[in-house]
Amino acid sequence: MALSWKSFMERDLAGKALYTDEATVEKLSKDFYWYSPVLDRKLKDKRGDAVVVPRDEAEVADVLAFAYRHRVPVTVRGAGTGNYGQAVPLDGGIVLDVSEMDRILEIGDGYARVQCGVKLGVLDKKARELGQELRIYPSTYAKATVGGFVCGGSGGIGSVTWGNLWDGNVISAVVYSMEERPQRLVVSGDLLVDYIHNYGTTGIMTEVTLALAPRTEWMQVVVEFEDFEASVRFGEALARRTDISKRLVTPIEWPLPSFFKPIGKVLSPDKSVVFTEIADGLLTEVTALAAEFGGRPGHVIPAERYRKTIGLSDFTWNHTTLWALKSDPAYTYLQAGFDPDRYIEQLRTLKGKFGSELLMHFEWVLSGGQLLPNALPVVRFESEERLYRIIETCRSIGVEIYDPHTWSLDNGGRGAVPSMQARKRMNDPLGLLNPGKIG
Repeated sequence: MALSWKSFMERDLAGKALYTDEATVEKLSKDFYWYSPVLDRKLKDKRGDAVVVPRDEAEVADVLAFAYRHRVPVTVRGAGTGNYGQAVPLDGGIVLDVSEMDRILEIGDGYARVQCGVKLGVLDKKARELGQELRIYPSTYAKATVGGFVCGGSGGIGSVTWGNLWDGNVISAVVYSMEERPQRLVVSGDLLVDYIHNYGTTGIMTEVTLALAPRTEWMQVVVEFEDFEASVRFGEALARRTDISKRLVTPIEWPLPSFFKPIGKVLSPDKSVVFTEIADGLLTEVTALAAEFGGRPGHVIPAERYRKTIGLSDFTWNHTTLWALKSDPAYTYLQAGFDPDRYIEQLRTLKGKFGSELLMHFEWVLSGGQLLPNALPVVRFESEERLYRIIETCRSIGVEIYDPHTWSLDNGGRGAVPSMQARKRMNDPLGLLNPGKIG
């Protein structure tokens, strides 16, 4: 690709934060794709040619117009905490780092309107000061941006009660198209489906309005079990209890808890666990429910210690995988959807076939109003061929796999979304927004 466009950048984008030095471009062309040894091999040498850090929407529009004129690909990034290479340019071009667009614009009753670069942890802290809180957020909330989560994530802490991003948790968004004169689009309702988890392929999101929940005082409880099946069954029972407010129900198979070094001293050896966040004052109800499945509370973090020490959510969702990787870099992971009516049968089949090669970690979530036993199993990586044999086995018994070892939206977390593909053609007629990430 000819790089003559770079010679026009300083003139046409004068006054904007531009970077072409190797160190900055290399750093801001990466995300956490290295969770996957498959993506690590394929993406480690990919990078952009320049970085622009806009401060407002006008600068975003200027960059997109410049890139359109010169036929330059644009890859947007927030904090780069995604795991699928969504922020890695496949064809060079401009990396648009929107992390400096970080103003909280408005917090009202049940909503927060923010620029895309606002960190989720900062927003949750502010919302809680005002008697509200985020409904859902990823385990990377301390670093992750709102825009990065909406455009690259799906669910997280809180999803057991509030569902995923497209379950009413995003109210509206401002998105810019990639045209000669970029359009400022205000998107809401059913149209949001084309922009949530889009990797920036259908437009550049600059502002988001998220739904908020009333503030709850959360206590955190580790519930211990002799076997993993019992922990998952308890997780389902807890998730179904409407009288117990919760935003985390995470069954984790031993020996995965042995990798959680910061809290290792308070975890019993050889026990599968369920990490929970429940409303303060409900420990008695949770203790009684756990006893029905042969479990008992172990470690408890009282509500007054919330956010004042490392929390249980720092070991859930894909942070479970991170702690495994810190223990042994041979580990990677899958994203799986088990059948809510057959998950124990499916679990037994997979454990019988793969044993400790596949360590189980479930997350009970709502999706479209249905309670689902989703999972992020930790896999000991042997080879790409072996990894896809495990994936094939999962699919053969009805366990759906959302492949985290591809950067393609079609094959990964979204599957085929024809309206999203049509939207890309409409908003990005030259195919310059994060090319190669959607069919």
